[in-house]
Amino acid sequence: MTPLELFGLICLFAVVRVAISLRPPVSAGRSDSSATSATTVLREYLDAFIVAGLVALFLITFVVRTFYIPSGSMEPTLQIHDVLLVNEFEYRFFPPHHGDIVVFEPPIDSSNDFIKRLIGAPGDTLRIQNGIVYRNGKALNEPYEEQKPNYNLQIRNYNIYVDGQPLDPTFANIPPKSAWSAPDRIPNGYYFMMGDNRNDSEDSHIWGFAQTSGDFASGPLKGKPAHFTGHAFLIFWPPNRIRILH
Repeated sequence: MTPLELFGLICLFAVVRVAISLRPPVSAGRSDSSATSATTVLREYLDAFIVAGLVALFLITFVVRTFYIPSGSMEPTLQIHDVLLVNEFEYRFFPPHHGDIVVFEPPIDSSNDFIKRLIGAPGDTLRIQNGIVYRNGKALNEPYEEQKPNYNLQIRNYNIYVDGQPLDPTFANIPPKSAWSAPDRIPNGYYFMMGDNRNDSEDSHIWGFAQTSGDFASGPLKGKPAHFTGHAFLIFWPPNRIRILH
């Protein structure tokens, strides 16, 4: 069962339970007092709200959270003031996938989590040339892209090179050579993230790799815990923006 199926099953349980609790009482063939009837209805409503509250608490704690979009770095996919549902359950059991829109702890000082699209995963080669992103030698089809990147980039020689210059590990999260399986392939546990609004996004071409777990390898947060918060899967506010994210 996938995380989304589990989420749907829990929601279905809540709806069915509430529906059962709120159905009209069935006559047993005898006359009951109005006080008893009112008490029974009140208990049914209370039971339904308790169950719904427990389900909501479980979902908020273990499965989903809401996130508010404060900037335009993911335009046009995500607009300023969009409110998202983020599945916190999925990455506890399944690895992130190419194209996922991920909420994560950035490797730089920030009071908030970042949200970007996962472009490069462990074992991938990656380069950007003349505005085109190439992963494992193949040009990506990116209909979600607001604008093509105005910089060239390549992962090589155990680093991320932007316009021919390597990122400085003092300011970017670059793992040591011992963590790499090859000088041009993303190391295990590390991910290359990009905003859809490519030239207005503080992302991996500036601060290096994101990490699913462990401690940041270098940069301003070196030695501090890293994690992926979850997978953003739905815009649910404002109403005219409701849609499943791809």
